[in-house]
Amino acid sequence: MPGKAVCCPVEVTLKVIGGRWKVLIIHQLLNGTMRFNQLQRDLTGITHRTLSRQLREMEADQLVIRNNFNEIPPHVEYSLSPVGHSLKAILFAMDEWGRKYHVTIK
Repeated sequence: MPGKAVCCPVEVTLKVIGGRWKVLIIHQLLNGTMRFNQLQRDLTGITHRTLSRQLREMEADQLVIRNNFNEIPPHVEYSLSPVGHSLKAILFAMDEWGRKYHVTIK
């Protein structure tokens, strides 16, 4: 049975950035290009496998650009694409809303 078609723009956004780690990865990459190990160090608690999977999905969704330098030892860098950078305002708006909401439920 084919999956449900996504028709709502908000649903599309949530599909692309949903989950525990994607927003945090985007947040880190807003500061600039990073290597895999640096991302893993900065994202406390994420496993190697999960980070790899999330980055592959984000690359497929055209949010992240992977630059492989074909060196030994491997040298791979990740950066946000223009589409990934376009999420900045959305993430900042979510941050602002979360701060206000957190104050109201205390």
